[in-house]
Amino acid sequence: ALIILFLGIFFFFFFFFPSTIVTNQWFLPAVRGDIPPGCAAHGFVCDGTRILVFGGMVEYGRYSNDLYELQASRWLWKKVKPQAPSTGSPPCPRLGHSFSLYGNKCYLFGGLANESEDSNNNVPRYLNDFYELELQHGSGVVGWSIPVTKGILPSPRESHTAIVYCRKDLGSPKMYIFGGMCGCRLNDLWELDIETMTWSRPETKGTVPLPRSLHTANVIGNKMYVFGGWVPQSAGGDISAHDGEWKCTGSFSYLNLDTTEWIGLISDCQEDKSNLLPGPRAGHCAVAVGTRLYIWSGRDGYRKAWNNQVCCKDLWYLDTEKPPAPSQVQLIRATTNSFQVKWDEVPTVEGYLLQLHADSPVPSVAGIPGTGVPETSVLSSQGSSQMTLRPQTSANVGELHDLDKRTVNPDASVSSTVSSTQTMVTQQAVKTESSSTNGAVVKDETSLTTFNSKSEGLKCVSHTKTSQRQMAPVKPRDRQWYDVGIFKNNSAVVSQFYLLPEETLSISNKVMESADVPDYRLLKKQDLLPGTVYRFRVAAINGCGVGPFSKISEFKTCIPGFPGAPSTVKITKSVDCIHLSWEPPASPSGNILEYSAYLAIRSTQLQENPSQLVFMRIYCGLKTSCIVTAAQLSNAHVDYTSRPAIVFRISAKNERGYGPATQVRWLQGKLGIGMDPLNIKIGF
Repeated sequence: ALIILFLGIFFFFFFFFPSTIVTNQWFLPAVRGDIPPGCAAHGFVCDGTRILVFGGMVEYGRYSNDLYELQASRWLWKKVKPQAPSTGSPPCPRLGHSFSLYGNKCYLFGGLANESEDSNNNVPRYLNDFYELELQHGSGVVGWSIPVTKGILPSPRESHTAIVYCRKDLGSPKMYIFGGMCGCRLNDLWELDIETMTWSRPETKGTVPLPRSLHTANVIGNKMYVFGGWVPQSAGGDISAHDGEWKCTGSFSYLNLDTTEWIGLISDCQEDKSNLLPGPRAGHCAVAVGTRLYIWSGRDGYRKAWNNQVCCKDLWYLDTEKPPAPSQVQLIRATTNSFQVKWDEVPTVEGYLLQLHADSPVPSVAGIPGTGVPETSVLSSQGSSQMTLRPQTSANVGELHDLDKRTVNPDASVSSTVSSTQTMVTQQAVKTESSSTNGAVVKDETSLTTFNSKSEGLKCVSHTKTSQRQMAPVKPRDRQWYDVGIFKNNSAVVSQFYLLPEETLSISNKVMESADVPDYRLLKKQDLLPGTVYRFRVAAINGCGVGPFSKISEFKTCIPGFPGAPSTVKITKSVDCIHLSWEPPASPSGNILEYSAYLAIRSTQLQENPSQLVFMRIYCGLKTSCIVTAAQLSNAHVDYTSRPAIVFRISAKNERGYGPATQVRWLQGKLGIGMDPLNIKIGF
């Protein structure tokens, strides 16, 4: 029996995930072109912004061998007709096959065909044929081929899984086939060396998962995660040659692809009375986004009683490890007692922990203004409404990271006084240095795993078998980090920070080790002071805990009496030059005597210290606009700290001197030029 999975489910899940991560909402695009018919148990791969769908069952007993391509950037479907193999026939109509992408080729294996020409008289034939489909770059395909393989071919099967993994240090891609159905459920593992086209049966350690079909397998890092599927229903654990009864399972395991060792995370008989784990299911779909695994839908069935099956409509995700370090904190705007800062987003995280380290006040430094980046959406660190991360427990808790007392600041409106393309910075250049995590060094033999339901709050459950943790040495300076707070998005307005008790000067030294997290509501706050240098770092948070901290950035609050930074910077391009324009500072603190515009240029100093930009003044005058010639641009430095960009700074001067600068990163790329981070196109 086959579980009907409509094309739309797979289509939504695999491609629309960037939207669902942000909004948690499905949407139906207006597709056009050669729209394929609804089908089940088809092959599906995603290559950049295009999707390829092959085969499947279009109605009972009638299978397909058609190939469709969706250009998702235009929502355009096209029926593709690959060339036939030079030797042999093209793939026959089938369902339940595997269709795997590596490089510019798709690999098709196995499936189920109908031997009868009459669709009402279904005569099943299990397949173990193997095809290679070469793709054209961007769109279209070249054709099918039948590779000449060595070794023993896997036995015929359908509803199996196939993944491709390439070990970093060896660089030889391998395809792994696991399980499937061929009259009975299978749990054998096969390996294909794609470079030599050699099949083999790798020896595995650990407890092999039960035989299954219609399960999912996904690669994250060096692990293949196997979830769900149909497993035989038998007394005493005996597996018959032709299992006549089966059930859905919610068991969950992974295979370490470097050591070929199986590790069980959720057993088939494990109880989940609190419904904190995905229920048993088969025919579901799963996709990895970064280090997070999402599981959607499927059917929950028992034996052959179809009337007892329930179609699931739930979405779960699993955090497999702590998130990576974000980029350095970047400055958007500085005032006498606040900073507006941002950092690059980290995919699939619940929030960010922002910390600062305070120096004593330092005197003003005149000269070229300091660095920063343009604005993104702003979060107020003092918003009245707050969202709490709620921990959940599980039947297989290894350790629980308690984030219940940590608050996340929700979205706030963008400041009306700051342009979406501006950056206001202090006169001091940003200094950077490496920052350790100041926390635990984790050596985890079984992976950190956390199942979360999208319909609920954060579930902070980590399942570990053996964890060895060592505290890194803490330098005296590291003990002076203070929490600004936890933020939902990747920007914040900072005007205060929390003063922690003497015995817990920084939770960063404990947050990765224990649940002893302070309640911010009980802590005193300290205002930022004028003319003071503050160091910032940020770490991302997911269900497995707090990840490593970013590199350190250093900014200085403004000194009263100096003008603010120019705003609303605009860049337009003509044939042989570009035009810069801006608005005067909102707070001039007197009369503006002149403006200066600077361009970051190439220099030997940059090679020695890439984080220290070198600027050349390209304009000085009273006008709020200037021309940048092609000759000046030819000497520009292209900054690669995030997306490639040319960097400008603009500052205003009054009777006291120059104030902070607005910095603009002018994006350079194949798709055109824009203003970071909103990618506002500048016309050619």
